[in-house]
Amino acid sequence: MDFDLFVIGGGSGGVRCARVAGGHGARVGIAEARFWGGTCVNVGCVPKKFMVMAAEYGAAARDARGFGWDVAARGHDWAALIAAKDKEIARLNGIYRRLLKTAGVRLFDAPARFLDPHTLDVGGQRVTAERIVIATGGRPTGLDIPGAEHAVVSDDIFVLPERPRRVAIVGGGYIAVEFAGVFAGLGSETHLIYRQPLPLRGFDEDVRVELAAALKANGIILHRDVTPERITVDDEGKHLALSDFGVVDADMVLFATGRAPNTSSLGLAAAGVKTGKRGEIAVGPDFATNIPHIFALGDVTDRLNLTPVATAEGHALADTLFGHRPRGVDLGQVPTAVFSIPPIATVGLTEDEAAKRHEGAKIFLSKFTPMRHNLSGRERKTLIKLVVDARTDKVLGAHMLGEDAPEIVQGLAIAITAGATKADFDNTIGIHPTAAEEFVTLRTQTRVAGGGVTP
Repeated sequence: MDFDLFVIGGGSGGVRCARVAGGHGARVGIAEARFWGGTCVNVGCVPKKFMVMAAEYGAAARDARGFGWDVAARGHDWAALIAAKDKEIARLNGIYRRLLKTAGVRLFDAPARFLDPHTLDVGGQRVTAERIVIATGGRPTGLDIPGAEHAVVSDDIFVLPERPRRVAIVGGGYIAVEFAGVFAGLGSETHLIYRQPLPLRGFDEDVRVELAAALKANGIILHRDVTPERITVDDEGKHLALSDFGVVDADMVLFATGRAPNTSSLGLAAAGVKTGKRGEIAVGPDFATNIPHIFALGDVTDRLNLTPVATAEGHALADTLFGHRPRGVDLGQVPTAVFSIPPIATVGLTEDEAAKRHEGAKIFLSKFTPMRHNLSGRERKTLIKLVVDARTDKVLGAHMLGEDAPEIVQGLAIAITAGATKADFDNTIGIHPTAAEEFVTLRTQTRVAGGGVTP
């Protein structure tokens, strides 16, 4: 065999797996056809967050007047933002390559395709490996409607030559609400179209309600409970017809309607690897596919599609195979963030989930104007929420919408993963004046889980 382990995919999960396996002394190869660091570093989390930061500076300039500063935002230079973003992403690409080389991993800048269960075609070169890991992530998907060819997907946003004046975003998930914040914050007329009553299906209901209010306060035009039917184009731009007979006129239509596992070009049939209806690869707790020496991790398995999850899975698999200490990854208490404006962060059970699993679960909730905006005059609210088991007093979930939510909830996730109780929160002295201290000063129960959304 050429390699003890060969990894297909140079994203966060694949790179971590290859690097750790190489550190354990294994002979490792890795192939990446597009860009090192994968979606997150190149056309996902990292550049998107830079764009969110850019969008917030304009509002911050307006806020400064409330604090005595004579500041004005005189317009945004989209080309300058993209150039700065590209420079930073190139630096990160280089870091990923150096980390792999330092670990003794052999890099292939090419696509890989199975020829048989142990053999791959890697850019025209025949490669064999005792074990193979598939970590090719996902790809954005669009809608199958007339005129769909006139729409773009999230990957396209990061290379736009100029910012569109009018944007129609289709979708109600992470990507949709994040880019809605970006374009509205940078000055585009922004429409958000989704088929649910509220954005972010699957998140806590109080958070969803508050996010919808925040999006509206940011000037985003919401079209709820509708679906797109067709896109037409003329000299005036693009026209998105909706199921309620409305039409949204735009210069760009963005389909932020989900992602699918990136498996279609891998030749999985030649290896005997089975996939589901969407192309996802089913794996067991040890990340093995139906072929015992072929593994899959990250978004390609379509389980919990988050970059840190893929990274943790890659590390665990490398340790299991070559570090002589088998271990898995617990997906039960995974924190996550949505970089909307303002951002959201959450860990553990939502209220609806707790109501179904823990009878009488207690809800503690607070909503307030952030300290900054008592002077800025900007319409903005922060919402924090704890879900507590009535029998054990353990904190089952923590949810926050508001400035710095991801930074705050990351710390709470450690406590909740460790089994902290509401009494532990109550016995913790807060840092004043902060929004974070609200999590340790919630004393009055708002309701029992399932008792409705707080107005």
